Formats: sequence, structure tokens, C-alpha cells
Amino acid sequence: MIRFILADLRRLWAGAVVVVLLVALATALGVTVTLQERALRLGSARAADKFDLVIGAASSETQLVLSSIFLQPAPLPLMPGEVLAKLSKDPRVAWVAPVGFGDSFAGYPLVGTTRALIGSTVSGFAAGRMFEKEGEAVVGAAVKLPIGAEIKPMHGTAQMGGETHAGVVYHVTGKLPPTGTPWDRAILVPIQAIWHVHGLGHEHEHEEEEHHEGGAAQVTQAAAVADEHADDHHDTIDADAPIDENFAADAPGLPAVLVKPKTIADAYKLRQEYRNGNTLAVFPGEVLTSLYATLGDAKMVLSAVAAGSQGLVAAALVLVTVTHIAQRRRQIGALRAFGAPRLSVFAIVWFELFLLVALGIGLGFLTGLAAARLIADAFTVKSGIILPVGFTGEDWRMALILLGASAVLSAVPAILAYRQSPAAALRA
Repeated sequence: MIRFILADLRRLWAGAVVVVLLVALATALGVTVTLQERALRLGSARAADKFDLVIGAASSETQLVLSSIFLQPAPLPLMPGEVLAKLSKDPRVAWVAPVGFGDSFAGYPLVGTTRALIGSTVSGFAAGRMFEKEGEAVVGAAVKLPIGAEIKPMHGTAQMGGETHAGVVYHVTGKLPPTGTPWDRAILVPIQAIWHVHGLGHEHEHEEEEHHEGGAAQVTQAAAVADEHADDHHDTIDADAPIDENFAADAPGLPAVLVKPKTIADAYKLRQEYRNGNTLAVFPGEVLTSLYATLGDAKMVLSAVAAGSQGLVAAALVLVTVTHIAQRRRQIGALRAFGAPRLSVFAIVWFELFLLVALGIGLGFLTGLAAARLIADAFTVKSGIILPVGFTGEDWRMALILLGASAVLSAVPAILAYRQSPAAALRA
């Protein structure tokens, strides 16, 4: 029987190839949608896993998380620096780290932050050390810059027509291990450097200098000198200046603050306290859940399209196979006349179609996996988020369901062949 089926397939190889490809393409569409949607959920959840609470000025929750956690470029309103100072002294907070962005270099985003953020979210360095001065930088694992490399930041990006900051140079002192997050593509510099590059923060420093040197008699002159000092330092940094991470109430404004509460109860209390109309506090997980709901709706639409294409392919296969059986009535009649049992004829017709559909399903799963991985790799290069693409038990169950449906589908033409009379078939 097997040799008869193989001989029949060799004789009709063109039609067999078309059947396999149709089934494979219809299956691959559904598999790609399923794998990619699941990978995006897992990858984004892992990327936000180390950040419990994000606080920023009142704006869009989604954009706040996308910009501060996933480092997607977008203008965010600034909240007062006193929020950072208050959080840094809050006993409910394990650590707090400001984030400032807007500059880039060679396509990599520059993020101003603190040593506390780096030390609390990664375990050690792949090479080099932490930044210790204002003109030093730490790069993520995916940033193709060696230790000691010079970084001349650009305002915005090259695509946006940004201009390079004149006279501002950072030197790479450390490289972080891979994290599978957008921070792998980030260049991390001291937040005070970001402030100074944009002409912020000098006023507070100069006022402190005047206070210590001249006492109360010189305080009245501090504002005028500070203004002149800020003008002189706009778009510049003091590369050898030590890093000061003791934030005062008059610290410059910033777009977001990442907070690690000490307990779950503290997290909810802080979230409630800083959702006051002027500031916005969100759990990244909650925002991602709403995004997943949107992804779920898109997946339903795409899955419906995939199911519709599979249904059309199934209907076309039944029609083609029934027509093929009608054209092979003499062959089937001859088999019966030579003594082939009805069940043998049924098995030949059934197995031949089932074999083609099963091959198409297998090829479709492999094609869908390859397509999902290609999409995931392209997404990782652009965003830094590693998307884990792979089959799970749910996918194998779906494969079994498809094979079961294929077995039932293949039985339709087999039943027609089974019911044919040898005499009637030979007279046709």
C-alpha cells in the first residue's frame, strides 16, 4: 500500500507540492502570530521586572513607562526636583534613581541616572568600572564601544536633525553584562552631567559655594553670579568634577524617577501618595497589562484571519480531492476488481491526503517559528528587548488538534472512494 501511495505521489508531484505549500502557509500565519505575541509579552515583562514603581509628572501612564523603562524617545513633562529629594529621604524607599534622556550617540540613547540604579539592577561589570566623575560613562552590553572610547553626545537623534553638543565629551569606563532589556543599548552617564549639558543645576552649586565662602553678606549677590555661571556652563560639563548624588529640594526638574520600595505595602502607599494631580505614580506591570489587552485584541483579529485562511484552504483541499477521486474512478474500480478490500481503498485515499496535510502542518510550524524568530531578532536590534520565541505545551496541543482535524478532513474523499461500486467505476 505504501509503495502504491508513493508511486501515486511521484506521478502527481506538482499537485502534491501545491497542497503541502498551501497548508504550510496557512498554518505558518497562525503560528507566527501566536509565538510573536507570547514572546512580546514575556520579553516586555522581563524588561520591566526590576522596576517596581515609576513616578513622573502628570501625563500619559503608557508613555511614562515606555520612555523611562523601555527608553522609547518621547518628550515628557518635567516634575519638580523636590520630588526626587523627598523620595531620597523617604524611609519607605530602598533606592531611588532619576532618569534623564533626550540625547544620543551613534544611535544609542544617553540616559542620565545614578550609581544606585546601576548597582541595584546588575551584578557587577562585564568590563571596567562604575563612573566616578561627571565626564565618565557606562555602556550597556549591546553598545559597540570599547573601554576608553570617547562619546560626543547629540541632542535628540540624527534622524530628528539633532546637533552635537560642542565641547561635551564622555569617556567609557565600564561595560555592563547583558540584561535582555532596552538598557543593553543605553549609554549611562551621571544625571548631573545631563543637567549641566542643558544648562541646569549650576545655580544650586554656585549658591552653595557663595554661602560657604562669604556667608550671609554675599547671599544677595548669589543669584546674579549664578545666572552668569549658568550661561557660561550651558552645553558644557566639568569632566573631572566628582559626582554628587545628594539631591536637594531645588534640584532641576526631571522626566521620571525609578523607585524601589522596601515592601509591597510601601509600594502601594507611595503609589497612592504620588498620584495627586501634579505627579503620576504607576506600576509598570499594570501599564503592561493594559497594553497586553490591546495586543490580545490584535491577536484575535490576526488569529481570525489565520483561521479563515485555514478554513479556505481546507475547503479548497476537499474540493480538489473530491474532483481528483472522481477522475480516478477507473483506477479505484480496477483496484476493487482485482480484489482490493474496501478498507484498503479507504486507507489508500485517506492516508495519501492525510500525509500531504500533515507534511504541510509540520512545515507550517517550522516556517512560523523561523518567521517569529526573524521578527524577534529585528525587534531586539531596534529596542534591545530579547523576545523568547519557542514552542510550549499549548503549541503542541494545537498541532495535535490540527492533525486531528486533518484526519477527519481526509476521511471525506476516502468515504467517497469506499462507497464506489467496482462495476460502476469501470463503466465510467
